[in-house]
Amino acid sequence: MIRSIAAVLVACSLPLAPANAADEKTGIPQLESPAVGWSKVSDDFLPPASGPGPVTYDKAHPYVPNNNDGKQVTFRIADLTNPILKPWVIEKMREQNKLAAAGKRAYEARASCRPGGVPGFLVMGRVNPLFFVQGKNQVLLMNEGGPEVRRVHLNVPHSAHPKISPYGESVGHYEGGDTLVVDTIGLSDDTYIDNYRTPHTTQLHVVERFKLTNGGKTMEVTIHVEDPGAFNMPWSARQTFHRTRTGKMEEAICAENNFAFAEDAAVSEIPKADKPDF
Repeated sequence: MIRSIAAVLVACSLPLAPANAADEKTGIPQLESPAVGWSKVSDDFLPPASGPGPVTYDKAHPYVPNNNDGKQVTFRIADLTNPILKPWVIEKMREQNKLAAAGKRAYEARASCRPGGVPGFLVMGRVNPLFFVQGKNQVLLMNEGGPEVRRVHLNVPHSAHPKISPYGESVGHYEGGDTLVVDTIGLSDDTYIDNYRTPHTTQLHVVERFKLTNGGKTMEVTIHVEDPGAFNMPWSARQTFHRTRTGKMEEAICAENNFAFAEDAAVSEIPKADKPDF
């Protein structure tokens, strides 16, 4: 059971990074903290300052998340007019839109206890914080819900033939003393790009830049996406996190805790392994 980042540090034998926001000598930004997680501002991607951007909701069907304002919550209906989408992607998403509009199904990886993929990992769960573990040779990114874990291998090139998987193969490096750059390939096509159920192919290539701002209290993430099999052009998106969630990483075993698979239209059949791990 994972109850804190400290437990993961011991399990992974990763030394704790320096305690300040950015170490001037090493140029390593302080992304991790044993007692504070990063809270996302939204479970939708934000548009870039300019240029092609991510899929968002259909303007005729605005997405309304859980709220305290008394507004009726809605499922996500994707805007299929986004010029980044290839025809086959539009048709796949049109099918998903019809299911969501009918209240039958609006799949979300977090609700179904499935991997979020990349870059979908950054919009998994509205309330689950993100934790980092920074070691000498690798960085772990952990979404508390699940938990879901990504591994970034530092200062090495990609493998010639990376193993295809939901989180692919990520390599990274630090830049400018305040940024972690992560380059990911080898992504399987059984995940979605986002919570609007945007599909992709195994040609997907994602570059994320995690940059500390506001004295280390805010983390701005820029995402660059290329997939010639699914998108007409490269596009970009943003996500913002605040260091607001205090307390150790909580235990949140997803599959065993979700008892509403047959009732909640946002979830799918409970995940089951095809074969034993050992």
